[in-house]
Amino acid sequence: MYRVEYHRLRFLVVDDNTYMRRIVKTLLHGFGAREVFEAEDGAAALDAFASHYPDIVFTDWEMPLINGIDMAKLMRCSDNSVNPYVPIIMVTVHSERHRVIEARDAGITEFLVKPLSAQVIHQRVLNVIAQPRPFIRTATYFGPDRRRTKAAEYNGPERRSGGSAELIAPRKLAAGLVQEG
Repeated sequence: MYRVEYHRLRFLVVDDNTYMRRIVKTLLHGFGAREVFEAEDGAAALDAFASHYPDIVFTDWEMPLINGIDMAKLMRCSDNSVNPYVPIIMVTVHSERHRVIEARDAGITEFLVKPLSAQVIHQRVLNVIAQPRPFIRTATYFGPDRRRTKAAEYNGPERRSGGSAELIAPRKLAAGLVQEG
């Protein structure tokens, strides 16, 4: 059994809707988080990301200037990214399969569909801390391993093809997790 020590983690909440930012921020504070930074769009988020070094990012999809998908790609692949391994949790109303796949392929770590609940937010935070996925680097992708299950003999239609893939060990947020019992 694990317990998340929210007070030891820094969060960045990115959404163009002030009310939605307030909901996520209030829930995180309710869990014990002390450092929750906000940004109203992807451009402001990139500035906050560079100056506050968050441990976990929550982002909406649809925003002006830079949307959540493009923001995630920049956080992952920019040469001057302060932490390309940061867990990014997409919080959106878009639940269509092609959108989930697009988010996954942009390097999103977890996907959450609105409306939100405290339980679902806590579960996603616990997932990224207690069960971090390894990262993959290929010529066209950098981000968390898109497969949640390992099947060494997988030869299905989504089998990775072309070029080699570098597997990078998971980065643990040890400061935010305590094992109980």
